[in-house]
Amino acid sequence: MNETNDVYDNPLIGRYASAEMAERWGPLRKFRTWRRLWLALAEAEAELGLLGDDGQPRITPAKLAELRAHLDDIDLKRAAAHEKRLRHDVMAQVHALKDVAPGCGDIVHLGATSCYVTDNADLILMREGLNQLCESLACAIDALATFATTWKDEPTLGFTHFQPAQLTTVGKRATLWLFDFVLDLQELERRRDELPFRGAKGTTGTQASFLALFNGDHDKVRRLDALVAKKMGFDRVFPVTGQTYSRKIDSQILDALNGLAQSAHKWGTDLRLLAHRQEVDEPFEAEQIGSSAMAYKRNPMRAERMCSLARFISGLPAMAADTASTQWFERTLDDSACRRLYIPQAFLATDAVLRIALNVLTQKSEAGRGLVVNKPIIAKNVREYLPYMATENLMMAAVQAGEDRQVVHEIVRQHSHAVTARVKSGEGSPAELFALLKADKSDAFKKVDFGAVTDPKLFVGRSPEQVEEFVGEHVAPIRARYAGVLGKTAELHV
Repeated sequence: MNETNDVYDNPLIGRYASAEMAERWGPLRKFRTWRRLWLALAEAEAELGLLGDDGQPRITPAKLAELRAHLDDIDLKRAAAHEKRLRHDVMAQVHALKDVAPGCGDIVHLGATSCYVTDNADLILMREGLNQLCESLACAIDALATFATTWKDEPTLGFTHFQPAQLTTVGKRATLWLFDFVLDLQELERRRDELPFRGAKGTTGTQASFLALFNGDHDKVRRLDALVAKKMGFDRVFPVTGQTYSRKIDSQILDALNGLAQSAHKWGTDLRLLAHRQEVDEPFEAEQIGSSAMAYKRNPMRAERMCSLARFISGLPAMAADTASTQWFERTLDDSACRRLYIPQAFLATDAVLRIALNVLTQKSEAGRGLVVNKPIIAKNVREYLPYMATENLMMAAVQAGEDRQVVHEIVRQHSHAVTARVKSGEGSPAELFALLKADKSDAFKKVDFGAVTDPKLFVGRSPEQVEEFVGEHVAPIRARYAGVLGKTAELHV
């Protein structure tokens, strides 16, 4: 929350995202990264033997030492004053660096264009952000898998068209949410691991400036590109760029974040529907208030917030797609302002969604920790609809006892329709169907053990086994890859 209360406070910072993700996209991290990029370029040029007009090394150890000593010596106010005068953010930072390290002014940004620092820094920060999101998502997958395993045997109503269908189990339903998240993790990991570095490509991507610096030595220019990337932790570089790297990369990354948002929104919506049915509740703390007017309310605010932020994320890829499709030739600057908004905010919002997901799964509340499964309500709802679902099993049991299949089918048809009519009139309950079948004058079901045939666990198919198989085959490898970070929890700011 903005403590001065006099300027707009972005809720992603003040209310939702983690401090780690917020710091990553802040000005200090950005400009410190720029300086490290300048250092990497200068070091690489020196290592490749860049010479001055006098034939001596142009970049000396003393100049590099001075640059290293001031990587974090950043005066944001001084840099802002430079930018107001120069109307150029990169040159403002060059001047701000020269203010504190005057001896290295002639080796900073040597042969580079602005996108050397801006684009490469964005790629570094996005890769770091993707890694943080992967770790958070792995933690959520781990916690949700534990929930699924815990409740793998608990029968519950399944729904198609939001109408009661066959039974499933609480844990099996959780694997549907899990599978979406597993797919999202695969995509985030792929984007993180395959992300290339822009490298040292020059003003229009031709590397002409570096070729001039190295007196036409193409091999050294190629090596410079790879060496700078290696110094910044990348083993891949874009094979070709204009002044900028292809903005299609931004679009692909935001599409991946949107995929996670879709999964979170689906899960959050299911939780909200289950809360309405009082079958599963999100954590509700002892002093938490559900409504300022209706004191009895226990609104699923976490799931609602997750859906809301996911909806925000889903609106961002369209801007990235527009940017990618409207770049002119080697570059146009109309990408700059919008990228400053949608790239950081996409990461901040996705981070916030995962914080909520972890909080839902791990928050301690008055009812325990994490999601609360209300077994009595679930069992009651199962009992209410089980008579319809059990009719086929009852028919088969009657046939095995010697009854005619068509006769028992007609008996079931007549009684079930009669019960349905009474239910719709408000006078009956589906549970009456069992009593009517038992009491039918034909005695068609007199030899049927209703208790044995109508045990809810007989109607969940392979749900328990599917949970165990899914967790073993698909979650266990994730748990192994992220063993060092699992078990994290997340507190909500508000």
